[in-house]
Order: sequence, then structure tokens, then C-alpha cells
Amino acid sequence: MRRQNQSRVSEFILLGFSKFPELQEQIFGVFLVIYLVTLMGNATVIAVIFLDHRLHIPMYLFLQNLSVVELSFSAVVMPEMLVVLSTKKATISFVGCFAQMYFILLFGGTECFLLGAMAFDRFAAICHPLTYATIMNKSVVVKLIIFSWVSWIMVATVQTTWVFSFPFCGPNEINHLSCETPPVLELVCADTFLFEIYAFTGTILIVMVPFLLILLSYIRILSAIVKMPSTTGRQKAFSTCASHLTSVTLFYGTAILTYLQPKASYSAETKKLKSLAYTLLTPLLNPLIYSLRNNEMKRALMKLCRKE
Repeated sequence: MRRQNQSRVSEFILLGFSKFPELQEQIFGVFLVIYLVTLMGNATVIAVIFLDHRLHIPMYLFLQNLSVVELSFSAVVMPEMLVVLSTKKATISFVGCFAQMYFILLFGGTECFLLGAMAFDRFAAICHPLTYATIMNKSVVVKLIIFSWVSWIMVATVQTTWVFSFPFCGPNEINHLSCETPPVLELVCADTFLFEIYAFTGTILIVMVPFLLILLSYIRILSAIVKMPSTTGRQKAFSTCASHLTSVTLFYGTAILTYLQPKASYSAETKKLKSLAYTLLTPLLNPLIYSLRNNEMKRALMKLCRKE
């Protein structure tokens, strides 16, 4: 019986902001501008780091991977959102929904781990400057980047496959802008208690590892900065961490606002708006944060512009 029920759902309908049809045209325009700026900003960061050999150091290699993640995340989510906002009935295939959920998990989780690796890099640079080159050698950097990607490839594979192994009996309307796990899970006609326990505890544990690494790194960094004898040295150390701290605050702040909330505490429309904070703001602002607050990035960008 479950096999028959599951086969009835071959596609899903994304409702988006269907309750506010009069606003969808304006929202579409805003989202389109955000999407284009996000693509250009992250593509610029990737290109600048690739073309300027002076930036081929751990800090910027992590940043380049972060921009790849941000650009990819936007490319997975935003085009479908624009389709939802521009049509009366936006459908996504069963396979398409699976793929979108998979990549949302993959890119979101990889960003989390990359931010942890970047915090460790700042810790090594400020607390162990004399041995920094040894601690953060090319082999270590490559391993940290590969680990960030591969670990979340495995998590995304397990979680997405588990969700779509459940039977979907209908209705097939996802009350959201994309195929994120919570709204898709609402359509399952089976007991999902075990999965929800796994998803909540597993995600908290996995996300807490880089968060604790970031926290411990900055406790040590702050301690080292306070002990520095010169004001100039303290200011320089703070400035090298400012962009990363802003990025971490933005990522974890919007993620907590979106995902760590009681199930029935907000309306569906409020949850959509909270999700947009995470989906739109982080990929949009990260290139600006690292470009405007980082002198080396600004110099490399100016150099690239003069060449053209």
C-alpha cells in the first residue's frame, strides 16, 4: 500500500508566497537583483584569489572555497525561488526536489566546517606566528578543505536518502520556497520520529564541532591579543579577524534564527521569512564583508581592475 501511495507523488508544488499574490512581482524583482549581486560578488572573490598569486595562502584559499560554496548555494536555491515567484503554479519533480535538498544540506554544512577551519587558521597565525607556516602547511590546508566537503557529502547523502525513502501519499504542496527538509517532511505519511531525533541531535552535534573550534580559537586569540605590547600589533591582529568574526556571526545568527526554533511556534509565512534571512543574506554579504574589510583583497581587486 505504501508503495502505491508513494508512487502517486511524482512532483511537488512549491507554494512560495501564494497568499500574497499582489506582492510577488515586487519580491521577484528584489530577489533577482540579490541573486545577480550574489553571483557577481562571489565570482569576483574566486577570480581575484585565483589570479593573484600573493593570495595563494591558507586564509584566502579557505575564503575562495567559501565563495564557491556561497555561489553554488545561491545557484541551487535562487533560480527555483524566482520560478515560484513568477508563476501561479510552480512545480518541481521528485528527483529535482531530492537534488535541491541534497545540495542545500551539502553547501550549508560545508560552509559551517570551512568557517571552523578559517578560525583555526587565524588562531595559528596570531598565537603561533613563528611556527604558522609549519602548522598550516599546504598538506594541512588541503586536508581541512577536503574534510569540510567530504564529511557533508556523506551527511547530505544519508539525510536526503532517508527523507525520500518515506512514502508520500499527498497532498504534494510544499508550503515553502524550496525543498528544505522540514516542509518536505510534513508531507510524509509515516512515522518520522526516529528521523527527527537523528536530524536534530546529529545536526546539533555536527554543527557544534566547528562552533566550539571557533569559540576556543577566539578565546585563545583574544588572550594573545590582550598580551601584545604594542597598540599597532593589537589593531592589526583584530583587523585580520574582523571579517571572519562578522561572517561567523552572520552565518550562525541566521542559521539559529531559521532552524533552531520550536516546531509550532511560528506561522508558515514567518518561517519562510526566517529562511530567507539565511538563504539570501549570507551569500550576499560575505563577499562584501571580505572585500570591504580586507586590505589585501582590496589591493588585489584594484590591481585586477587596472589590468582590464
